[in-house]
Amino acid sequence: MTIHSSHPFPTDDDPVRRLRGRLGGAVTLWTAGAGDVARGWAGLTVTSVLLAHGEPARLLALLDPDSDLAETLLESGRGTVHLLAWAHRDLADVFAGVAPAPGGMFRAAAFEPTPWGPRLTTASAHTTVEVESTTEVGWSVLVTCPVVDVVVGDADDALGHRRGRYVRLGSGA
Repeated sequence: MTIHSSHPFPTDDDPVRRLRGRLGGAVTLWTAGAGDVARGWAGLTVTSVLLAHGEPARLLALLDPDSDLAETLLESGRGTVHLLAWAHRDLADVFAGVAPAPGGMFRAAAFEPTPWGPRLTTASAHTTVEVESTTEVGWSVLVTCPVVDVVVGDADDALGHRRGRYVRLGSGA
């Protein structure tokens, strides 16, 4: 990876990207892969996420179809989704590919292997999901994933992303 002096995703001449930046959203980290080492693990920072309540609830996300995460998630059929906190903003940049990751992305924080993929040990809220369906939408792949299990701890300092910057989302329920 090369670090550039300019922003890798400029918005000046792209009104759709500028509109998307104004929508904002919670920052999640999606992980997938098997084993007890980082080999075969994949992860991606994702803010284009929607939770649909129901039986079962479903998590929908727009993923980069060329990402390692999309390939690994679709191959394994399951993953772990973490709600990131303000303290995770550097980690979010690592998994977004905009910050260096000496030794690999999974060395930037503590992860433990699970049958659903690596779990960020410092994430107070996370869920496990199974891939139900995929659809090409624009330049992304929409994944629809039934929620298998949910852990919700303190979310007082959730990480959000709005207009190209991280923001504190404040107290959660």
